[in-house]
Amino acid sequence: MISYKYPIFPNKITQWMLAENLDACRWLYNRLLQDLNEAKEKGIKLETYDTQNLIPSLKLENPKLNQVYSKVLQMVNYTLWSNIKGLAASKKNGRKIGHIRFKGYGWYNTLNYNQSGFKIDLDHNILHLSKIGEMRIKIYRKIEGCIKAVIVKREGERWFAIVQANQEPQPLPETEEAVGLDVGLTSFVVDSVGNEIENPRCAKQSADKLARLQRRLARAVRGSNNYKSLKGKI
Repeated sequence: MISYKYPIFPNKITQWMLAENLDACRWLYNRLLQDLNEAKEKGIKLETYDTQNLIPSLKLENPKLNQVYSKVLQMVNYTLWSNIKGLAASKKNGRKIGHIRFKGYGWYNTLNYNQSGFKIDLDHNILHLSKIGEMRIKIYRKIEGCIKAVIVKREGERWFAIVQANQEPQPLPETEEAVGLDVGLTSFVVDSVGNEIENPRCAKQSADKLARLQRRLARAVRGSNNYKSLKGKI
């Protein structure tokens, strides 16, 4: 599975619809987590399909869920259980872990259209999402393989579509030659033939700029447009 990340350009109305979808998914994530916690306190063990079966009844409690494509809601449940399993794996490896946190406002930023609910017009660079509509997408790199999913992601004030596609592996021709690689700090890679790739030291080059942005963010009014703009740059 290969992922391609492209910028998308929804208009004001579409941005509002995307934001409403994200907040509905955030509500669902928190509600399912609450139900899991309450069941655990009562000694009841729930599985993935148990929480997924709660979604239809929760639509009656929160009608905004009806505005979200059904597969996207199912992927909210999948995300929650993936986080639970990841936390359990960390605990099994001896790491000290806490509890899964509820998502605060603005902290749920992805809509996962898995297998269906999307259409990409490659000729006109248009992305269509079920229950949201059309928006322009900048496809600057050709998509290879069969498209299986589209994940819409909000990053600060910008929006992106992560297109996931299945690709058949293309094996390289067999050769009798071999080369050894050594990864280090002084040089990024040195091979046994003598070729050397310098360490780009990206963190060091970006440290000063990051520090300046963090200072400006600390002085900005939380929730203001300036704050949101600076947060999106960090």
